[in-house]
Amino acid sequence: MMPQAPTTSPGARRRNFDLHLAKAGARLEATWLGPPPEEAPTLVFLHEGLGCVELWRDFPKRLAEATGCGALLYSRAGYGHSNPCPLPRPVSFMHDEALTVLPQVLEATGVRDHILIGHSDGGSIALIHAGGSPRPGLLGVVTMAAHVFREDISRRSIAAAGDAYRRGELKSRLAAYHGGNTDCAFWGWHDVWLRPEFAEWNIEEFLPTITAPLLVIQGEDDQYGTASQVTAIVRQVGGQVETAMLAACGHAPHLQQKDAVVEKIAGFIAGLTTGTSGG
Repeated sequence: MMPQAPTTSPGARRRNFDLHLAKAGARLEATWLGPPPEEAPTLVFLHEGLGCVELWRDFPKRLAEATGCGALLYSRAGYGHSNPCPLPRPVSFMHDEALTVLPQVLEATGVRDHILIGHSDGGSIALIHAGGSPRPGLLGVVTMAAHVFREDISRRSIAAAGDAYRRGELKSRLAAYHGGNTDCAFWGWHDVWLRPEFAEWNIEEFLPTITAPLLVIQGEDDQYGTASQVTAIVRQVGGQVETAMLAACGHAPHLQQKDAVVEKIAGFIAGLTTGTSGG
């Protein structure tokens, strides 16, 4: 049984709920902020490879308040307090999320007009979805530190994260957010990115068919990817694209340059939502 679309009441700015996807056979933790989908466009947040609902911190709330939009956050299977997932993850895991799971999430929550906001792996998922099977109502896409192909810098930094996890300090930090999914979340991400066949992973084929306006954000000091990712997106995307390269910023622009990123994304969204409503 699919849940009804989330509803809010004055003063009830946040609603946590379980999202049951019958087709995917998964129960995902989810949060709704702000107005429901029939009243305003929805910002759909797609987390990074080690992320979850709570690791977005207060960024979704700030962006929802700045734009007047609703916000949908959910943890993918194997992350946060969602159901675990089988390991190892397939090389196609981002394609599977973008083309199979995300459409079910949008349908189950009653999302209408919406903007995808993806960080790292979540940004890649947003690009695949927008170029492969966008649902009606997609107004635009925002990516932060998205990957469209694997680089050596990604492999080196992920291998270093594996060393930190084995030493214990990274595992203890992640456990506060992922609980019993901590090993699943970490090794599922780490191991698939370092598999030899992942060297050929590439999603550039989806870029020419993206027609929704796109905002691409990346830190100049990103330890998981270079400006080559941005260049590839700009060169090949089929629609309007804006970019923002942020100085003194690493892999998490929404946390490391929060004020600037909220302002930049809010301005982009204002251009998309003028004259629109949730209906």
